[in-house]
Amino acid sequence: MDEICVVTTVVDARSVADVLAAAAVAGRLAACAQVGGQVDSTYWWRSGVETSTEWSVQFKTVPDRLTALLDQIRVSHPYEVPEILVSRVESGNPDYATWVYEHTRS
Repeated sequence: MDEICVVTTVVDARSVADVLAAAAVAGRLAACAQVGGQVDSTYWWRSGVETSTEWSVQFKTVPDRLTALLDQIRVSHPYEVPEILVSRVESGNPDYATWVYEHTRS
């Protein structure tokens, strides 16, 4: 139970980031979600290089809730091709891993 999953995405508005974070936590798909400050992203899109300001959202969940969280992010995400990155990490604090597990239960 020491493994947790960190899921990260970016969106084009702080309000959208806040909604994604709140929905995941309220639905017990993530124990917590953090909205990070603005970041300028440069990327290829439709045959050209673009730069835009985005907000990051980082979710903490457990492996058995991961698929449901990813499905919710995909459905709610405003981008045509959203960046959704998953890292499986071992918690350095077993009490935190337990807290994440307990708060992703109904």
